Amino acid sequence: MVLKDELARDLLKIKAVQINPENYFTWTSGIKSPIYCDNRLTMSYPEVRKKISEAFAEKIAAMDEKPEVIAGCATAGIPHAAWLAERLNLPMVYVRSKPKGHGKGNQIEGEIKKDQKVLVIEDLISTGGSSIESAKALTDAGADVLGVFAIFTYGLQKAAENFEAEGISFDTITNFDELVDALVEDGMFHEEAKTKLISWRDRL
Repeated sequence: MVLKDELARDLLKIKAVQINPENYFTWTSGIKSPIYCDNRLTMSYPEVRKKISEAFAEKIAAMDEKPEVIAGCATAGIPHAAWLAERLNLPMVYVRSKPKGHGKGNQIEGEIKKDQKVLVIEDLISTGGSSIESAKALTDAGADVLGVFAIFTYGLQKAAENFEAEGISFDTITNFDELVDALVEDGMFHEEAKTKLISWRDRL
C-alpha cells in the first residue's frame, strides 16, 4: 500500500496542498482557512498520479464488493477515474454537477446499466456535497453505488455527518491530520502550529 504520509509529502512538494497557519486562504465558500488544496496539479506529475492510481487500486482490492464501473466527479475527479479505470480495465463514466443545458441534457456521460456496481472517484472532500450529489445521480440512474474514494479530505465533521445521513461510505488516500503530522516530523512545523491547525479544523 502506498504510505499515506508519502503521498501527503508529495502533495506538499508539488504545492497541490499548501498550509499556512499565519496567513489564511479564502475558500470559494468564503471560509478563511490555513489550508488550500488544488489536486488538479497532480495531473502534471506522472509519478504522483501513478501513486494515486495505485493507492485507489489497492483500496479496491480490499473491498468485499468490487466495482464494475468507475465514475469520476466533474471536473477534477475525471482524470483520476480515467487512469484508475484504465489500470483495472473497467468501464468509466463521469458525472456533471448538473444536467447539461443542451443536447440530450445528460448529467452522466458514458453508459450505466441497471444495478451495476459503481465506485465514485473525487479529488477532494470538504463537506462532501459534490461527491454525494454525484452518487445520488448515479443511484437515480439505476446504479448500485459502493461508495466514494477521494485523494484528500480536510476531515471536517460536517462531511462525515453528510455522508452518514445519505448512507454513503467514503474513504481517502490521505488527509489533513496526516499532512500536519508529516510537516511536524520533517521539522517544518512545531507542535504549537499543529495544535492551532487541528483546532481550526475541529471548530468548523
